[in-house]
Amino acid sequence: MRRLLLLGFLAAGPAYSQSLPVLSQNPPALRWREVRTPHFRVLYAGGIDTAAQRTAGRLEQLHGPTTATLGVSPRPISVVLQNQTTVPNGFVTFLPRHAEFFTTPQQGFGLGTVDWLDGLIVHEFRHVGQFEKARQGVGRVLGPLLGDGALGVAAVGVPQWFFEGDAVGTETALTRSGRGRIPNFNVGLRANLLSGRRYSYQKAVNGSLRDNVPDWYVLGYFMTSYLKAHYGANVWSRVFDRYYRFPFYPFSFSNAIRRTTGLRVEQLYERSMSEVDSLWMQQHAAAASPTEPNFTVVKLLRQEDLSPIFTQYQYSQYLTDSTVLALKTGLDDIPHFVRLSRRGAEQKVFTPGQLNIPEMLSVNGGKAVWPEFQQDARWGQRIASELKVLDLQTGQLTRLGRGQRYTAAALSPDGRRLVAALTDAAYHHALVILDAQTGAEIQTLPNPHNDFYQQPRWHPDGRRLVAVALSAAGKTIAVLDPATGAAQNLLPVANVNLANPQPWRGFVLYNSSQSGIDNLYAVSARTGRTFRVTSRPFGAYHAAVAPDGRTLAFHDYRATGARVVEIPLDSTAWVPVPVATKDTAGPYAETLAAQEPSGARVAALLARPDSAGPRYGVRRYSPLAHAFNLFSYGVVQSPSGNAVAVGLRSQDLLNTTQVFAGLGYEQVERTFNVTGAVSYQGRYPVFDADVTYGGRDVSVLDRGAVLRDQWQYARLTAGVRLPLNLTRSKYLQGLTVGTYFLHEQVYNYDLPRRLSFAEVGPNLPLNALQTTLAYATQLKRSVRAVAPKWGGTFLGTWRTTPFGTGLYARQWGTQAAVYLPGLARNHAIRLRGGYQWQDQLEYRFAPAVSFPRGEGYISFDRLAVGSFDYNLPLAFTHWELGRWLYIQRLRAAFFGDIAQGNDSRGFSAQLNYRNVGVDALVLFNVLRLRTPVEAGVRATYRSNTGQWLIEPLAFSLRL
Repeated sequence: MRRLLLLGFLAAGPAYSQSLPVLSQNPPALRWREVRTPHFRVLYAGGIDTAAQRTAGRLEQLHGPTTATLGVSPRPISVVLQNQTTVPNGFVTFLPRHAEFFTTPQQGFGLGTVDWLDGLIVHEFRHVGQFEKARQGVGRVLGPLLGDGALGVAAVGVPQWFFEGDAVGTETALTRSGRGRIPNFNVGLRANLLSGRRYSYQKAVNGSLRDNVPDWYVLGYFMTSYLKAHYGANVWSRVFDRYYRFPFYPFSFSNAIRRTTGLRVEQLYERSMSEVDSLWMQQHAAAASPTEPNFTVVKLLRQEDLSPIFTQYQYSQYLTDSTVLALKTGLDDIPHFVRLSRRGAEQKVFTPGQLNIPEMLSVNGGKAVWPEFQQDARWGQRIASELKVLDLQTGQLTRLGRGQRYTAAALSPDGRRLVAALTDAAYHHALVILDAQTGAEIQTLPNPHNDFYQQPRWHPDGRRLVAVALSAAGKTIAVLDPATGAAQNLLPVANVNLANPQPWRGFVLYNSSQSGIDNLYAVSARTGRTFRVTSRPFGAYHAAVAPDGRTLAFHDYRATGARVVEIPLDSTAWVPVPVATKDTAGPYAETLAAQEPSGARVAALLARPDSAGPRYGVRRYSPLAHAFNLFSYGVVQSPSGNAVAVGLRSQDLLNTTQVFAGLGYEQVERTFNVTGAVSYQGRYPVFDADVTYGGRDVSVLDRGAVLRDQWQYARLTAGVRLPLNLTRSKYLQGLTVGTYFLHEQVYNYDLPRRLSFAEVGPNLPLNALQTTLAYATQLKRSVRAVAPKWGGTFLGTWRTTPFGTGLYARQWGTQAAVYLPGLARNHAIRLRGGYQWQDQLEYRFAPAVSFPRGEGYISFDRLAVGSFDYNLPLAFTHWELGRWLYIQRLRAAFFGDIAQGNDSRGFSAQLNYRNVGVDALVLFNVLRLRTPVEAGVRATYRSNTGQWLIEPLAFSLRL
């Protein structure tokens, strides 16, 4: 699931805290229930009882067939139905081991012709089987040491494309409309191959900052399916039987494939790409039409003048007879709306917030409407989908349906009403009519069979509606009359993936996958006859009719990105075609289905009505009673994520309670410590507490003699924090406030004096309070951006010892930064300044502001700092070093730091810093791991010494 990420300090606790991460929770007022079957526990809340029963039954019936070809029978697992969010998603994790299904369906082509929850069940439970496969060989040995964390360690060499591609293959084999059967799913790869863009395996796996490289799902589907088609349905089971014997050496996954099939992974990639390329060339030749009308690009620029960076123009809607509004996206662009014209240059219109684009846009009456996700400030699992209405003349933006769940919307011809699709928390689907000015609900259309409506549009008469309707039997295009509640199907309900209906005169134009390539079709509302309107080689999408009715605009897919084109709107030029009763299966779909012994039974099962399944008992589920849920033990990762310990970690399935307890080892002093930490996040503030008891072993030089001492310390931290997500526009915004109490005491301390003012001594404990306020706002970043272009941050810190016992100290600090665009595209500037004041007679807190780079921190009573950073990319590359290294980007950052420190008590002299430097960084992938790492070197000129300091830089980017 896509998350809204801000700067790291917004989620952090105090520096001395274990800082268990803040997770996404549901509001505490929800009352949870559970349905238990022999293999599953389904948790749900909010009136979704019928869907929960249905999901439980489907899961139980699919338990065996979904994982049969992996040769495993997964242990019982919990499934959480997340119905407070409108994000369409689902996932399986083993930390802790469970699955989550997000119950709002997606609106676009990717849904296919199966129910949303049915598709999730098949896909996600295949992941459960994949993880279960790791419980053999090394995975079985590591289990007692790591708990469920052993699965991740054992599978460290398995590429993500296998997990997702194999799951897509399973949904394709076991359902009538998995993504392997949907041309829109693979259109990017198909366009690349048929355009001669055959990329290396390194580039295909690791991605690109210049070209469109299909994701894990697409790449993985064709690679995993090729092996199944040529070496048997259980070939991956045999591969992993070998892999998990001992996976801990480079390219062990490739070696397991080679030992099973004789192919290295690079050869598997080349053969699968060659085979599917050949299949698509044959399909393209058979589908080509000599009668297709000429089309023109709706842009002033010619194609050869356009950016070589992958850029798309989609979902066009006519503003006038010669101009359209479209959504522009790409590797160099954050999503924004642009005006395109036959005779003028491209004009930027508006940059929306967190788009919930249902693969459609609507323009009418001088306005445009689209849905946007609206994250609840505190509860990460409560995400609404509201409507934004933009007045195209004045630029005024209106927000409609606050807290609602609208996933698609269209304006009436006069712009006064809206039709919107929604799925409520109980998994009931509906079309509603709204007032376009106020958002008030005027009418809810009847939907007795709970059909799922997609991408509704108004008829030009302003009285009727058209929409794609999905039922258990398949899809159709329905004409609905709000005045009478009547609905008329224009096409037979069938296994044909339809989308984007657009009425015009006596026809409805629509997208269909019936030929194996997505193109525009039309159906006569009077006769029911169907016609092919376009025959584009890769795909034509989203028909829009000009106000004068003479031209038709759509976006035409290409390897370099979709472009908006238009053709004359002449029904006499259309090619009559038979009414489709099923889609043409994509590559490998029928082969995969034939390999599944339970395939026909599963397909029949998924077509049954909801009431046909069994019913299971329901009982209340108490999150507090299940707060402790051990998922990893033995050797575990510490809460801070930068060390390992011997202990345990616990996290409940609703993300309300985290617990850590472990024995750690300090490598420098070679001492042990015991830590326990708990974070309760089920209420509005987050409650944190951790306690550590450990040893110290230090040698110091005192008056020529070496003194050594060993002592113990006890540290307690407890407090509250309030993390808030304030994003409402194109700027990502977050605010965190927190207050923590720290108590630290030492025992058996025999040195004659404290090591430093930053240490707790033998006689006086530390009893301190820390309060922080952190805020960040930044403009969304494109894929190629190296830093934010607009935004700012603020961090305020107040530390004190107010209890009158123990050590005495006070400190406050503020630091703020501003982000600005640089001189060229993808260049960015950061200006930062801060001030720290402290009263440190007996103790010195950690710094509250950033110290000049290249210098060791000195604790001044008064410290003013400032810095300037200029970030820029140097090159976007595709450099490869065999199987070992893949370099994607070179970049640099020039910086200057100034600081002035004063000590009013004379412990240290006043110092001024005027340092400058440069960072040189490389973004790269090692061993074909998809998550890139950025590393490099920093050169800093230290003004006080007149010398250059060279030091390494290494950190991970863009998870």
